[in-house]
Amino acid sequence: MQVTRYEEARPYEAAEHYDMQCLRLQGKEATNTDTIWIGLSHLLPGGRTSLKDAAVEKIYVVISGEVTVQTTTGSVTLRQLDSCRLAPGEARALLNDSGASATILLAMPL
Repeated sequence: MQVTRYEEARPYEAAEHYDMQCLRLQGKEATNTDTIWIGLSHLLPGGRTSLKDAAVEKIYVVISGEVTVQTTTGSVTLRQLDSCRLAPGEARALLNDSGASATILLAMPL
């Protein structure tokens, strides 16, 4: 078993992420995983990402606050414990346009 305590999770830099702190909870340099990695991002009010696609699917779960997920076909605001799946190649942007911080969990293949 490999445990990552929240207070020991290491930040990582994600390209085109603004006013966000990203932490690696599992996978990559945090722990040995075979198929996925898990990240946790804190978005300040106004925090966002660029509209960008990835070659692999992504799953987001809002832990607290509100996060708007925009795609080329529309947008949806996710609230606490709402989740969404983005298909491989589906461009997305995240935006916290509320007045409070938000936290979102990301799971995606290695």
